[in-house]
Amino acid sequence: MPDCLFLMHDDAAALGGDESGGDWGSYIGGLQASGNFQGGGAMGAGVCERKSGAAPAVSGHLTGFICIRADSLDDARRLLVGNPVFEAGGTVEIRELPKTD
Repeated sequence: MPDCLFLMHDDAAALGGDESGGDWGSYIGGLQASGNFQGGGAMGAGVCERKSGAAPAVSGHLTGFICIRADSLDDARRLLVGNPVFEAGGTVEIRELPKTD
């Protein structure tokens, strides 16, 4: 099973939703019970660094992440049900984490 990241964006409030509310405990608990939850958390301030040259600005619209196990991207999409950001109308970016040797 591939690992995937859910990257929560901060746009639910702009759409009239409130991504800070919602039942995160139940959502995470459901992912844990299904064996799909691998970890996650909120994302605060940060910086981008480069060894040389100017680094780009940090992506300020990302507010949190969840690492999951899913059979496919379609399976990962199904695991969004109950995600407070998704349910509030906000964007959740799904990114596959390819296996490397």
